[in-house]
Amino acid sequence: QVLLVESGGGLVQAGGSLRVSCAASGRVSSITNMGWYRQAPGKERELVATITRTGSANYADSVKGRFTISRDNAKNTVDLQMNSLKPEDTCVYYCYCTTGPLVRYYWGQGTQVTVSS
Repeated sequence: QVLLVESGGGLVQAGGSLRVSCAASGRVSSITNMGWYRQAPGKERELVATITRTGSANYADSVKGRFTISRDNAKNTVDLQMNSLKPEDTCVYYCYCTTGPLVRYYWGQGTQVTVSS
């Protein structure tokens, strides 16, 4: 089992920045990928960014150039720095990780990010 606890988020004006963080505990040695999804009311959850254990990152087209994902394997944390925020970035952001060798997903409880226009 892996437990993910998020922090950060909140309310910011358009064009501003926020950082969300996620700390993993439990069977952390089995974690492979980590990252963030987001979900707006009435919409499906979408992948925002993901990072491998070796630091290779991928981003949704909608956030490329604005968001940066980082990971600290020693601390078992993954952060998402969000710059140039837009009202359409308003969502609940969920931290996730996968474990191996049989892939299994774990999720955080979610943290609200609200961008006002």
